[in-house]
Amino acid sequence: MTLPAAGPAGSLPAAEAERLLAGALRMVATDIDGTIVPHHTGVSARTLRAFRACRQAGIRVVFVTGRPPRWVLPVAEEAGLTGQAVCANGAVVYDLDARAVLRTHALAPEAVLELAERLRPALPGVTLALETLRGFRREPGYRTTFDTGAETQVAQLPELLADCPPVVKVLAKCPGTSSDEMLRRARAVLGEVADATHSNAAASLVEIMASGVSKASTLAQVARELGVEPAGVVAFGDMPNDLEMLSWAGRGYAMADGHPDALAAADDVAPDCAEDGVAQVVERLLSLRGR
Repeated sequence: MTLPAAGPAGSLPAAEAERLLAGALRMVATDIDGTIVPHHTGVSARTLRAFRACRQAGIRVVFVTGRPPRWVLPVAEEAGLTGQAVCANGAVVYDLDARAVLRTHALAPEAVLELAERLRPALPGVTLALETLRGFRREPGYRTTFDTGAETQVAQLPELLADCPPVVKVLAKCPGTSSDEMLRRARAVLGEVADATHSNAAASLVEIMASGVSKASTLAQVARELGVEPAGVVAFGDMPNDLEMLSWAGRGYAMADGHPDALAAADDVAPDCAEDGVAQVVERLLSLRGR
């Protein structure tokens, strides 16, 4: 997918870029885990206040996450968000009000089988799981870290695909190999079959979506439908699955404790997630509006 051009603030001094962004700001696009939610905790009171202030100012807050919709709903309800959320690294657009999938960019069964055939020699011992619109499915050797909340089938890959489920994300695990190394090998063999990324450097896990699908590609569609230009969007993220979004937005902030690739892709750095870094930046931008 071809993305619209980003906003023009990248080469300005940070203070001037923030001042310009504040005046144009119409959307806050934020990752969840490691960005507004420290792992295994909830959204802080300060972040909730910042989101509420955005809504009062007419600024949309949009979750753009690797999570499937069922793991987004509780956080969205806690944060008081409505409208659309971009889930599964851009493979799903979800209506938080209707609790319904609006749009998907799914992998065809034949593409899943081909990517598996390419991955297995490159990542010996790799096991796969499927995030589908009919539930979570996995190979017998795939070990889940969290309660998936929707496990429907455990079987070999051809059987998991027999009813042609809409596969929005393939999860590949290879214990003993870092996520960064897995990603390097996966990208080397997948070619145009699919796109790979990861959202946790320590998990020995890569996430694979349909070719051309990313958080940025789908966020760009959502923003365009809402009449929001890239220059009016500020984005926050911390991992490789956020890179395209951080580059696309009018101004992208990587979390200070984020992955080095995210820090390199961003225009600026927000304080650590545990320090309410997103809230700190949003508060500052809101304070600059109208000046």
